[in-house]
Amino acid sequence: MNNSVGNTARLLGAGLRALLVLTVVTGLLYPLAVTGVAQALFNDKANGSEVTSNGKVVGSGLIGQTYDLPKKDPGNDEEVARPDLKWFQPRPSNGLGTNSVNTQYSLILSGATNRSADNEELIQWVKDAKKAVVADNRAKGYTPRPSDVPADAVTSSGSGLDPHISPQYAEIQARRVAEKNGLPVGQVQQLVENQTDGRVLGFMGEPRVNVLQLNIALKELAGK
Repeated sequence: MNNSVGNTARLLGAGLRALLVLTVVTGLLYPLAVTGVAQALFNDKANGSEVTSNGKVVGSGLIGQTYDLPKKDPGNDEEVARPDLKWFQPRPSNGLGTNSVNTQYSLILSGATNRSADNEELIQWVKDAKKAVVADNRAKGYTPRPSDVPADAVTSSGSGLDPHISPQYAEIQARRVAEKNGLPVGQVQQLVENQTDGRVLGFMGEPRVNVLQLNIALKELAGK
């Protein structure tokens, strides 16, 4: 009986010591080491790729944002937000109006519609979205051709949080943005070109434009 109690006590003691050591190593030392290395070598990424403007954090370079006009009735959840056309607009963030988990680039959940390419409802959403892109981006002497509207202008990304658009979609918006801000079209087009990132390592992915960074540059240009 005494040996049994003693063995049990030794096992419990060993288990408690192991728990204490592992708690200190994996719960304290390891996180501190990883955090220290991340802050020292990858400070920007470790802090969420924050984007600042005039000394204030205005978003993340990894998460898209909407650029909408204020609602007439902020308390009315049924009111459909309208895009503020003086800014470059991102790709759809809500599965073209049907993704209930991410209606306004919510950071709680993300997702896409998960509908197949031949889904009749999805096809209709794309057609409606294309008409809206053409209508919203009319400017003096310019109307986008439906055939020029790229896929990212009418579909959400897999996560619904993509912060980038294609240079083609940015180009379609350039004349409208220039007109709304009283800027020469050439300046805005040059702005898009300056903000366009090429393929990673020259061959991976596609050229892209970060909408938040582009709108920050636009604000600075309009302020001048």
